[in-house]
Amino acid sequence: MKRTSADRSRTGLQVGADEPTMQALKSAQTRARLIDATIRVLVRSGYARTTTPQVAIEAGLSRGAMLHHFDNGISLIKATITHLHERRLRAFRRAAERSALDHNAMVRTYWRQIQKPAFIAFHELAVAARTNAELAAVLMPLQVEFRERFNQLAVQLYPEWQASPQRFALAMAVSQATMEGMAVNLLTGAMDAALVEPLLDSLEEQMHALRPASEGQAA
Repeated sequence: MKRTSADRSRTGLQVGADEPTMQALKSAQTRARLIDATIRVLVRSGYARTTTPQVAIEAGLSRGAMLHHFDNGISLIKATITHLHERRLRAFRRAAERSALDHNAMVRTYWRQIQKPAFIAFHELAVAARTNAELAAVLMPLQVEFRERFNQLAVQLYPEWQASPQRFALAMAVSQATMEGMAVNLLTGAMDAALVEPLLDSLEEQMHALRPASEGQAA
């Protein structure tokens, strides 16, 4: 017997029930396409020359189609920063799970992560925020949120740090500042690439010295 629209409605088989889901998926894919295009333009041209028309061209979309998903350039940049932070958190979790028995491996893993274009894009945004109040107003709160989420995740993955929050904060600051500074210096030619491995070895030693002793070590 052929079902009527009323029958389908009563049984949950509403007409067009899948359309919102498909539309949401398509919208998410387009947003991701625009964010990826923004990262490529930031890496290639720098923040000052990253414009919505350039991003639309890079993504293969009309500017009107782009504005359908992002009202203006700053909303696109905000979404890009959030995406970059989420990518870093996912990469950190994967790295920690792979190197659960070798904490020193985290230094090398994070170093590999900041060799990727995403780090260059984020660095462009961070430098530009120094003199761009509108960008700073977007970036700074997201940075604070990311730092809090990163620290929470790190303590979950490495519970031995829970008893030493000050040491943990110091370890995070030292490792991040050292490796990101190295990455920037390599980009600008301010550091000899031959120093990378010795510096990473030294950083691993610092992390080992800061890490709280386990119960077995303490005994």
